[in-house]
Amino acid sequence: MKEALGLLAVWSIVLSGIALLVGVALIKRGNRVAHHRAMLTATVLAALFLVFYLAKWALHGTTAYGGPEAWRGAYYFVLLTHTLLAALNGPLALYVIWRAFRGEFSLHKRWAKVLVPVWLYVALTGWLIYWVLQRYGTETGTIAF
Repeated sequence: MKEALGLLAVWSIVLSGIALLVGVALIKRGNRVAHHRAMLTATVLAALFLVFYLAKWALHGTTAYGGPEAWRGAYYFVLLTHTLLAALNGPLALYVIWRAFRGEFSLHKRWAKVLVPVWLYVALTGWLIYWVLQRYGTETGTIAF
């Protein structure tokens, strides 16, 4: 169950990043309807990631880094920036979506230029963190409940 939740979480966030890139490409081509669908797909996939990640965390606790000491600083830098930007990504995405639904496209576009790199960084580093912990993770035994 733990491995399945981890895989579902990592694939949903990676696919959300891909849907985001598709959405950007579509709006650059002027296809607003397909852009809208791609971005809502990216949002739903990101929401699914959150559900899968929180379920895994609640049921199985956390995994600590147990890899090479030389990589520890880089790993924790990526983890810290990933966590901070992931916390910013959700509210920022909701704000950008809200502006689009209200038809405030100048604000939507301005903030989307901030959101897209943040979202992509979070998606990419999420996959990287998952990969590192699959190889070098150690169980902490900490369960949320």
